Amino acid sequence: MVNRVVVGAGYGLKDWIAQRATAVVMAVYTLILLATLGALGPSGFEAWRSIFSNGFMQFMTFLFFISLFWHVWIGVRDILMDYIWNDGLRLVLMIAVVAALVGYAGWAAKILWRL
Repeated sequence: MVNRVVVGAGYGLKDWIAQRATAVVMAVYTLILLATLGALGPSGFEAWRSIFSNGFMQFMTFLFFISLFWHVWIGVRDILMDYIWNDGLRLVLMIAVVAALVGYAGWAAKILWRL
């Protein structure tokens, strides 16, 4: 008989569904972006800027990045939980990943709303 110790890793259906939902959001955004680029065919900086200065496209792009970062967090967290056995090192790596992802989200927001 296997004695399983639950350590609060967060494995399970909730994380599986979250990764699939974020993948769907990213796929839908990719289709919207490809349709927009196909219809407008931007050729210069101003054309690209006009596409992403639209409020809808800014929101969808930011939603894409938030979904990407959440998707990445679940995957990296699971990898760290599976392969880094030292608790202290795992905690440091998790904090580094979270800090980087939060920083990237802030950077994405700054870029999108600066246009």
